[in-house]
Amino acid sequence: MKYYVKKTKTGYIIDAGWDVPPWNEIPALSLDGYMGSRPDHFPRTEVKLIFDDEFLFVMFRVNDRYVRATAEDHQDNVFEDSCVEFFFTPRTDVSKGYFNLEMNCGGTMLFHFQTERGKNRVVIPREECEKITCVHSLPRLVDPKIQEPVIWTVAYRLPIALLKEYTKMIPPATGVQWRANFYKCGDKTSHPHWLTWSPVIAPKPDFHRPEFFGILEFE
Repeated sequence: MKYYVKKTKTGYIIDAGWDVPPWNEIPALSLDGYMGSRPDHFPRTEVKLIFDDEFLFVMFRVNDRYVRATAEDHQDNVFEDSCVEFFFTPRTDVSKGYFNLEMNCGGTMLFHFQTERGKNRVVIPREECEKITCVHSLPRLVDPKIQEPVIWTVAYRLPIALLKEYTKMIPPATGVQWRANFYKCGDKTSHPHWLTWSPVIAPKPDFHRPEFFGILEFE
């Protein structure tokens, strides 16, 4: 799987909507794969990315239901909620480690760096997480769950300088490639599911499989 990340020339207002410039000209990737048995509830999940010299901008849109958000603090188990995830290596060599930035529908995040699943894991400090500007269409806490269909979005501005504190990286620039995958999950929702962009071949749901990351190429 491959996605081309366009450079924004006009700057980006973090609270801009999915169909508002510059996002309205950006193609979306879709999470059409899944792990485990095909779920009865398969929320349509799309992602768009753009970048400039200082930031990577990521926006998810999810056509969902049975939505919940109960994690109250950064680094809580947001994957148990209605959650979208961006796993990435800021280079092409996945053996050097990867970031996993997981965010529930209320904008609460879990952000780690590790060389491989559970090894040499670094929990990004809360004050560093706060440098990631985030907007979300739903309240920070959603409990009880939203039973009926709902479309929700989360978007965030990820500082490139923040990533440099934890690993050697190749900053975004024309022709640069990173490895990455995008996921949608809800481990403790009433209708759990594990969706993927780049297919992951594993006997059970496991997002920590960088060998299956796709390619992000910066234009």
